[in-house]
Amino acid sequence: MAKGSGGTGSTGGAKALAAGKLIVGWVALLWVLEAVDQASGNALDSFGIQPRRVGELVDVIPSAFMHFGFEHLIANTLPLLVLGFLAALRGVGRFLVVAAIIVVVSGLGVWLIAPEHSNTAGASGLIFGLFGYLLARGFVDRRITDVALGTVVAVFYGSILWGVLPTDSGISWQGHLFGLIGGLLAARLTAEPRRLDAGKPAWH
Repeated sequence: MAKGSGGTGSTGGAKALAAGKLIVGWVALLWVLEAVDQASGNALDSFGIQPRRVGELVDVIPSAFMHFGFEHLIANTLPLLVLGFLAALRGVGRFLVVAAIIVVVSGLGVWLIAPEHSNTAGASGLIFGLFGYLLARGFVDRRITDVALGTVVAVFYGSILWGVLPTDSGISWQGHLFGLIGGLLAARLTAEPRRLDAGKPAWH
């Protein structure tokens, strides 16, 4: 008698494993880059975004992978691991698209409105974006489990929303705010596809 291969459980386990590998690898890359930056006398800090200079647009994406010291990186590591893993559970491909949208929107926001002579880098824009994405995803896809997950994320990480306010001149609230906007936009743009004639999908 033939046996079917693993069902939903094994598929969920495979997705969790892939999500874990992706986000651990992502964070490991950040640590390697910061080690190189320290060893080179902070040479990689030049990949930060300096606003309203046309040549700096090429740094919109690289800036999300750079940090100004290990203390800066340590502060971003745990939330990126947690929120990145939860966001990637819907699939690695979808996560990469979401991350790209967030990084670009956050970086362009910094480029447009950050203070003159500033230099902005770090993964915090992505973190704020993933936070916003996780909050919105369940409502966009009408998926009850994702709404519940977003609620848990809001309870544990909701206090980071203070970071979108201009309360500290040493923190890029611009990157945080536009990262959050990017996450909400990413939730809409990567929504589960539906037929035009199918009407509003039911909650599931």
